[in-house]
Amino acid sequence: MIQRIQSFYLLLTTVLSILFLKGAYLTFFDNSGSHIELMLTGLYKLNVTGESVRTGGTLEIFIPAILIPSISIITIFLFKKRDIQINLTRILILIISVFLVASIARSSVILSKYDATPDSWYKIATPLLQLLFSILALRGIKKDNDLVKSYDRLR
Repeated sequence: MIQRIQSFYLLLTTVLSILFLKGAYLTFFDNSGSHIELMLTGLYKLNVTGESVRTGGTLEIFIPAILIPSISIITIFLFKKRDIQINLTRILILIISVFLVASIARSSVILSKYDATPDSWYKIATPLLQLLFSILALRGIKKDNDLVKSYDRLR
């Protein structure tokens, strides 16, 4: 139900994760002047001539990036089953955390392997916002659950 604030937070998490799926989310420059892009589909190295070469896969980043919008959409529609919604939101927070750790680990490997310097890091703030919105959604779901339990005690 969209009038609940936690549904709005989960919707924002979904929208941010769908926007995150497009394009390179981390870019680097190595010493030879090549441009390195970390995308969800893989690691690409752009030579000075503009030729794009895939240099590695990013399965540890791709799977959580697909799971995040899926789980958040499912969680929105389980508004009548708050206990399941709480558990799914906790799983969502865990998956977003795994995604962040995998992104940071992959970035550190790129920095050391290619002796690269970071170019744009603004898109890495998106998973941090997703994590924040998921935590806020969990708080809202717990408040709703406590409110319903208190009304059940009064009956």
